Amino acid sequence: MALITPFNSQKDVDYAALGTHVNFVINNGVDFLVALGTTAETATLSDKEKHEVVKTIKSANAGRLPLILGMGGNNTHQLVDTINKTDFDGIDGILSVTPYYSKPTQSGLYQHFKALAEVSPVPIILYNVPSRTGTNLSAETTLRLARDFENIIAIKEASGDFVQIMDLIKHKPDEFIVLSGDDATTFPLISLGGDGVISVIANGLPQEFSTMVNEALHGNYDKARELHYGFTDILKDVFIEGNPSGIKALVNMQDIIENQLRLPLLPVSDKTYERLKSQLNAFQAAIWNTF
Repeated sequence: MALITPFNSQKDVDYAALGTHVNFVINNGVDFLVALGTTAETATLSDKEKHEVVKTIKSANAGRLPLILGMGGNNTHQLVDTINKTDFDGIDGILSVTPYYSKPTQSGLYQHFKALAEVSPVPIILYNVPSRTGTNLSAETTLRLARDFENIIAIKEASGDFVQIMDLIKHKPDEFIVLSGDDATTFPLISLGGDGVISVIANGLPQEFSTMVNEALHGNYDKARELHYGFTDILKDVFIEGNPSGIKALVNMQDIIENQLRLPLLPVSDKTYERLKSQLNAFQAAIWNTF
């Protein structure tokens, strides 16, 4: 799952709350952690804060779960240099988003990830999210990378294009992992042969969402489907004012973090907050208590 970064009312990183949150999600069944992704508001963190965030997560995790480090950009040379200078002790892999804004060709995307694969000492998970980057990593390019580089082991697929996703799952090497990059598409992706999700909603509902994922992975589709549809209303509203605004509101409702973000992001409106709170209460009463 993709971890949030808690802030206090002065907009400083709340490292104590971060440690508490890491323990909360681990104790409630998530399988791995992703640090410094989009959901972590990484673009607003200084280099020193990034270092301390990762240090805090490592300390709280204490080796219990695999830890993946978000590490992407649109300057390939600079990213290669960053990888070469990074201490990967306690880091089990990299999640690397496709280069944004520049809109490279498929050949450019291949060469970008080839350069990363040639220097990375840990496995790489590709991250395809064209709604944010402006560029789609095609199934053909993903499959080529998966076959050419043993340390490119997975993709977080958030294109929403199920024709592309099915093509990817159908033709991938056996060991290559296809993860949903969108909570709402997790159940259908798994039912088509996908392997799981890098989740946002699991920050606030780790046990519930992990249960849905595990039921689906074990072929218990009736139970998984019921939970999936229990999530749909929450998922619409948790992203309606952006990520991580909605998920921070949901975690705040459980008294784990303050409801604080850094500009240009803002907390959700009072209207959305109250609607999410009502949906959370209804979900936990009507759906979760049946399992």
